[in-house]
Amino acid sequence: IEEIYMSAPELHSSIVALVSLAAGIAAKHPDMGLCQLKKLRVMDIPDEQIATVVEIARHIRDEAAQKLDATFDEKVDIALPEPAPAPAKQRVTMPELKIQSGNSCCSSTPSCQSCC
Repeated sequence: IEEIYMSAPELHSSIVALVSLAAGIAAKHPDMGLCQLKKLRVMDIPDEQIATVVEIARHIRDEAAQKLDATFDEKVDIALPEPAPAPAKQRVTMPELKIQSGNSCCSSTPSCQSCC
């Protein structure tokens, strides 16, 4: 396994920062990816691309929480109150990111971004 890792090409630092930012958001990391955000801005990554990554990461995080809640609700035998709807957020206008995929394993983000 070490040989495979050592021979793998390195990812560009902007890709590493974007992945790290997304993972931190999806995992609800307390640092909120602010360090990666600073790095991405120093590298002149457009805010629209960063916003797309943030939207996808938040969508994955929220979808995972909803699925966990649904699984929990199925296992408990009590009536749970419906959560209050979240306040409407202002949408950030972003360029469309086209991702080709087969059968989707998840839903799309509010701006129709694919997270798969």
